[in-house]
Amino acid sequence: MSQTTEDTPAISQTVPGGVGLLIVDMINDFDFEGAEPLRGAALALARRLTRFRTAVDVFGAPVIYVNDNFGHWRSERSRIVEHVRRQDSPGREIVHLIEPRESDFFVIKPRFSGFYATNLQVLLPRLGVDRLILTGVATDICVLFTAADAYMREYRLWVPEDLVASDDPQRSAWALDIMRNSMGAHTAPSSADALADWLKASPR
Repeated sequence: MSQTTEDTPAISQTVPGGVGLLIVDMINDFDFEGAEPLRGAALALARRLTRFRTAVDVFGAPVIYVNDNFGHWRSERSRIVEHVRRQDSPGREIVHLIEPRESDFFVIKPRFSGFYATNLQVLLPRLGVDRLILTGVATDICVLFTAADAYMREYRLWVPEDLVASDDPQRSAWALDIMRNSMGAHTAPSSADALADWLKASPR
């Protein structure tokens, strides 16, 4: 599915610093077999990510949710959020913390990579983004695949190790090692100071 939804905000042509924050698969009901370890890690991640999103807002950078469609091929942003917010959703607390705002972009993906069969590769240049902060779940699957596609498109990457998670900490560390050593990704933990330092260290 290669579209944003009808409630996507208008595109601004000027983005300070050329940086964008990608949030991968955090609007998720975690209602599948074996989801409990990932759900616990994602809840802790969501609390940190909410604070970091505020730091990114200071720079006026776009926040872009890149989210699975859960196999619902007629889905769109509001339906996905509504699905995850339902009373019996195991992911309800997480979406309450990190729900996309009106000003955020929302790209629906059909497969692992946020670039595959989506309009992300069109949206990012329109926003003037050439540096990506990649966050979300799971580190060793959708985050890793999205990072690889971003690297091949020559985006500079920061994948904060405290803002990604998987159901297995060892596999998460393995994926971070690949992104750091094979894709040149910065993987230091997140903070407002770390964001400012990264922007200075990776000029446009």
